[in-house]
Amino acid sequence: MSFKIAFVGAGSIGFTRALLRDILTVPAFKDIDIAFTDIDADNLSMVTDLCQRDIRENGLSIAIQSTLDRREALKDARYIISVFRIGGLEAFEQDINIPLRYGVDQCVGDTLSAGGIMYGQRGIHEMLEVCKDIREVAEPDCLLLNYANPMAMLTWACNTHGGVKTVGLCHGVQGGHRQIADVLGLEQKDLDIICAGINHQTWYIQVSHKGEDLTGKLLQAFEAHPEYSKTEKVRIDMLRRFGYYSTESNGHLSEYVPWYRKRLDEITDWIDLGTWINGETGGYLRVCTEGRNWFKEDFPNWMKEPAYQYVETERGQEHGSYIIEALETGRTYRGHFNTINKGIIHNLPQDAIIEAPGYVDRNGISMPVVGDLPLGCAAVCQASISVQRLAVEAAITGDDRLLRQAFMMDPLVGAVCTPPEIWQMVDDMLIAQEQWLPQYKESIVSAKKRQQTEERLPLKEYTGAARLKIKSVEEMQTNRQEASKNAREADKALERPAQT
Repeated sequence: MSFKIAFVGAGSIGFTRALLRDILTVPAFKDIDIAFTDIDADNLSMVTDLCQRDIRENGLSIAIQSTLDRREALKDARYIISVFRIGGLEAFEQDINIPLRYGVDQCVGDTLSAGGIMYGQRGIHEMLEVCKDIREVAEPDCLLLNYANPMAMLTWACNTHGGVKTVGLCHGVQGGHRQIADVLGLEQKDLDIICAGINHQTWYIQVSHKGEDLTGKLLQAFEAHPEYSKTEKVRIDMLRRFGYYSTESNGHLSEYVPWYRKRLDEITDWIDLGTWINGETGGYLRVCTEGRNWFKEDFPNWMKEPAYQYVETERGQEHGSYIIEALETGRTYRGHFNTINKGIIHNLPQDAIIEAPGYVDRNGISMPVVGDLPLGCAAVCQASISVQRLAVEAAITGDDRLLRQAFMMDPLVGAVCTPPEIWQMVDDMLIAQEQWLPQYKESIVSAKKRQQTEERLPLKEYTGAARLKIKSVEEMQTNRQEASKNAREADKALERPAQT
């Protein structure tokens, strides 16, 4: 069996190395072709060296094609895996820090809210360039597996405007599944779930064990749990008021809705600092920065550590490798995938990107009909879809009015800021991120003029409700195991302890 898989943004150490391990765990894939591409030569070189060492130590003869030329990497690829962050940590820092001065306090800022919307503007523009290359040089009818955020926005743009069949993948459903099994005292493999909604706002609408529906028992179980009762206050409150548990973590979920981060003096009532994902201000930016700095500093030691083992017991729960295995070998796989709705969830827009259960085999990816979401859950998703629709269209057209309307309709931004503040914040963010936003060239000229000539609204001297200092390399050296774990994990929140 021979075909080609290309990784775009392969310098992402957490995703690239782990996904490659998962793929090459499949015995039938021992002779496939692998290509890595990135815009950062140093990151690409380090990740390639590390992954090539893993391949060699596992007795495989695959030689990674590592290139800065994206089209060369994509040439004849049957599967493309996107794991990039346009603008890198520099733009990510702006996504967090500029909105903070307007009182918009984000934990992650990569899916919705001010940061997620701007991340989408950068990512969609570049993703459409990737799609153009795919259409021209990749294998016909190839499949793009998108791990990049904002998941729904990028997947929407690729399918609707990019002309490339794209499926969005995320590990949020698996994470919540583990938690639900934990609070019910059951093994994850014995607990069946149906989860549906939109990425990062997917709802466990059915939880069953041996035919018994346990959905109604979740609130009491979570409230009684010694750890989750402290670390998942937002999710538990949403469960209490909407009746269903949501996939996304406390910190993520708190920034997607208008209720938990709008009053700066009350944010700490809903979050916990045991780990970043529980709600820390700019928490994901901090751990990503620390992880990247540590990887660059400690890379020589990583090459001396034992290689990843390509064995089934070490295979992760990310969907990508299982989808490829099912399509190529016929082995059936069930997961939760992000696709165009097209009748899967009746009471969400049919052109939106939804996340729902799906099955994969040699015949392709099949998405069963879910029907209606519970009305309250659908309403929460609908609010986010409205933001996504505006943001996608803005990124495609370069229409800054649509961009500003996306900011206004965003639940958290709208709860915190007035329209004049939103207009000024968008100006600030467009100007700061000019190098990644060529579609807004004319709008940025006008924004600069306003910034220089018009009276500015006062900004807040605010650094966040719960901002922690980024650790230096020297500080991380005191706990090398923790630093290395953070750097290598794609899911940087597998463990979510409470603050002690």
